[in-house]
Amino acid sequence: MSISSSLAAGVSGLNANSQRLATISDNIANSATNGYKRSVADFHSMVVQSGSAAKYSAGGVRTTTTTLIDERGQLQGTSNSTDITVNGRGFLPVTPFETLGGSGKPDLALTTTGSFRPNDEGILVDPAGKVLLGWPAGIDGTFPVFPRDSVEGLEPVNVYHNQFAASPTDEMTVGVNLPASDSDPAAPGSPHDITLEYFGNMGQTETLNFAFTPEGTTANTWNLVITDSSTGGTVGEYELRFADTTPGGGTLESVTEGATGGAWDPDSGVIRIATATGEIAVNIGAEGDPGGITQLESGFAPANLAKNGAPVGSLVNVEIDEQGIVRGVYDTGFSRAIYQVPVIDVPNPNGLSIGQGGMYRLSGDSGPMFLWDAGNGPAGSTAGYSLEGSTTDVAKELTDLIQTQRAYSSNAKVIQTVDEMLQETANLKR
Repeated sequence: MSISSSLAAGVSGLNANSQRLATISDNIANSATNGYKRSVADFHSMVVQSGSAAKYSAGGVRTTTTTLIDERGQLQGTSNSTDITVNGRGFLPVTPFETLGGSGKPDLALTTTGSFRPNDEGILVDPAGKVLLGWPAGIDGTFPVFPRDSVEGLEPVNVYHNQFAASPTDEMTVGVNLPASDSDPAAPGSPHDITLEYFGNMGQTETLNFAFTPEGTTANTWNLVITDSSTGGTVGEYELRFADTTPGGGTLESVTEGATGGAWDPDSGVIRIATATGEIAVNIGAEGDPGGITQLESGFAPANLAKNGAPVGSLVNVEIDEQGIVRGVYDTGFSRAIYQVPVIDVPNPNGLSIGQGGMYRLSGDSGPMFLWDAGNGPAGSTAGYSLEGSTTDVAKELTDLIQTQRAYSSNAKVIQTVDEMLQETANLKR
């Protein structure tokens, strides 16, 4: 009987609008929740086939609730360097804090943002209990090759493991001017020397002494001897010949290595010196380079002296760049990579399973994961000092709330009308 199907349709309408009201309530309640993804209730008509074309039976309505995980909220700047979000497609790897301490691989979960801060053990955790995961860097700041389709190699980001660090010197630039008149064989001048500081592999301070002596028999030619304070021995011996032509007069023409020291590269101007604490690439100037060691009619003077490295420093801050590199910043003025946070992508983000605290998990509907370097491929870059806002539009939700209320009242009216009609049918017996 069509009137009975109308009653069922009205009831299904009440249920459908109750579902929509639940999603609206959740969206409004989480309008200030960082990283919250709004939910929507989609309505679908139900068609009931009747036995005769002259009769129509109301089928009613059903709902499908979807959380729009692929939507992105607005980035909001913060003052915490380890607040992080994905600026674009993809997710950060995290694990629930309560699962730490077990053996084996981490219990992988995904999120798009988090306000991470170190706990008493130095592990980056956010207030919702999400622990940030990353690949650890080697002692030299580089990253080994890890699998991109599994959690192999991922571990909780721990900044307390990197409280102290040294930055050994491995590059140095030596640019000085040698007096041209001192290389005259008829009246060779006195030797000149300069001592430069460098930092060893344990942060200790050492020195290299560069002693320049006129060759004595050939004009525009000098002998260079480099000694290392860490051993007291000679680590480099070279014959420097300077051009006396135009253009290029006074610049290096050739460098011949002696018994110690690496060969000179005329294109880069680098010689490699093996010290007791490691190899240092010393740039003395390329062929014809006026910025390296020169021989001009002037006094002995430094022109360009520089080195990298730093002594042992204490960790003062941790920052995350757009490539997902977590860097420790030290009070001696240098920084180094300590972790890399990959960005995980799946074919169907809306198919992920939803968990507590803004965490998502892989499912059969989401498809397999792939771990990208942030900013590469389809993956978005990472942004430190920022959080992702909620995707809830409060104005739209309040508008939908009014529509839902009216629709619910209308369905209730249908049920009331059916009840009155059934009452009229029952009154026919009188």
